[in-house]
Amino acid sequence: MAVPKKRTSISKKRIRKNIWKKQGYWAALKAFSLGKSLSTGQSKSFFVRQTNPNK
Repeated sequence: MAVPKKRTSISKKRIRKNIWKKQGYWAALKAFSLGKSLSTGQSKSFFVRQTNPNK
């Protein structure tokens, strides 16, 4: 027979939520950093085809 689970405390729920939010923050920061390095040409791990403005 199914037994209802105990309620999770508010503090534990808040901790888990903050961890989840922080993961998104670091992912966004890394994506922004990668985009910045690609736009300035400082990236060492990606090759971007450069267009020649003289043509």
